Amino acid sequence: MSKTLQGWSRRRFLGAAGGAAGLLILNDARSARSYRANEKLRVAAVGIGGMGAWNLAHFAGENVEFLGRAMLITPSSQPVMTGEDIVALCDVDERPTDRLVPGKRNPASETFARYPRAKRYRDYRVMLEEMDDQIDAVVVSTPDHLHAPISLAAMRRGKHVYCEKPGAHSVAEGRLMAEVAAEKGVATQLGTQIHASENYRRVIELLRSGAIGTVEECHIWPRGAGVEPTDRPTDTPPVPEGFLWDLFLGATKERPYHPVYSRGCGGNWQRWWDFGCGNLGNMAGHFFNLAFWALDLRHPLSVEAEGPRPHPETTPAQLHVRYRFPARGAQPPVTLTWTHGSQPPEIFARNTFPDWAWGVFRGSEGMLLVNYDRWMLWPESKFARLVPPAPSIPPSIGMTLSQSAEWMAAYRSLPADRRVAEVGHRLEWVNACKTGSPTACHFGYSSRIMEAIHLGAVAYRAGTRLDWDAANLRVTNAPHANALLARTYRPGWGM
Repeated sequence: MSKTLQGWSRRRFLGAAGGAAGLLILNDARSARSYRANEKLRVAAVGIGGMGAWNLAHFAGENVEFLGRAMLITPSSQPVMTGEDIVALCDVDERPTDRLVPGKRNPASETFARYPRAKRYRDYRVMLEEMDDQIDAVVVSTPDHLHAPISLAAMRRGKHVYCEKPGAHSVAEGRLMAEVAAEKGVATQLGTQIHASENYRRVIELLRSGAIGTVEECHIWPRGAGVEPTDRPTDTPPVPEGFLWDLFLGATKERPYHPVYSRGCGGNWQRWWDFGCGNLGNMAGHFFNLAFWALDLRHPLSVEAEGPRPHPETTPAQLHVRYRFPARGAQPPVTLTWTHGSQPPEIFARNTFPDWAWGVFRGSEGMLLVNYDRWMLWPESKFARLVPPAPSIPPSIGMTLSQSAEWMAAYRSLPADRRVAEVGHRLEWVNACKTGSPTACHFGYSSRIMEAIHLGAVAYRAGTRLDWDAANLRVTNAPHANALLARTYRPGWGM
């Protein structure tokens, strides 16, 4: 077991493992403070460019238009919608738009300008210290390596947290996030907004109705390949003025600045192990969510990964991961696979599925093809006369709000169900912060998905199958893999 994990006691392992198994482990989410009717939530945000600006525009209820394909927000002539109070903004990139690489979406400089009353910060630690009694909730939209440090620092101060996926940068971090959320009784939500869609609900109702019999496998293939691995650059260009490199590194081990590590500088942090987890970390949070919800998955028994020889610095362009889960009540054991890259998994290679299908549930009586917005029973001829079950899963609480004229205008470029998902998922969290109502992707649930993502990366990097002891957070058959379950933090940035 790594030195980082030695600080965890067996009691804490078991507590986190048991909590993550339930749908809702949070205590009263109003423990931080109580709210009067129509009182606004005081929101702080860390990471306010790109996805961070997209998130903030929803929480603030701004008069912007959401251009879905590029996740770009632009000013709108529509009236301002009712939203929460944005009180503090924190970002490490203060450069004006004209100093960024061309095409940088929703730059932080524009977000700072959009909320002139919010106090500006560079270091989230200073923000939380100085504004402790003025912040109710924190939105985390930074690169992956900062998700857990910021979320944990906020939760330990009693702040509610909305965090972008994957939510953790190691197996140990995911467990710790679930534990602290439960201990503090704060409202949490992982940014897997498609969970609020009506299409996902229809898919789950089909599976639960037995339309394809007993589900034995789920296969996910988002198709897109990653970037071929590269070595760490050896040149050391100067840090751009206005880009705070030391704060960008945060808890991660020191290294010289280079533009390849930051999108605003022309690079891509997601492909570097110290900052992200490649395509698996970027997209599996969305795709695994449907399988975990539909099949009531918790912790795998074993994990295997196949791909090119692991590179010590960067993530693979091709990867195949196989998870084996135990029986859950009356449901038998099930296998979940993830593949990214141009080489399709076997079930896709031997069937002529439509190109839109990125997921396949295989049951004893047939298959169900899925993506975010649609589903299809396969083979079509066999199920031509099947009548889908009547809707039984209640819609997202954002269903009604998303039908307002303002939100419909703001989302005129996206399908209605996607609008429901984007609005509803975030509104769930806002309501939970104020009333203690449940959220669907709280850290108690979503930490299971974080764990699966990082176990896949560990299996690949360790070059071996993992036999997983979830209760004790350890690999039992390959001790060397345990060193990859947690990471080392710079002094002053620990967990």
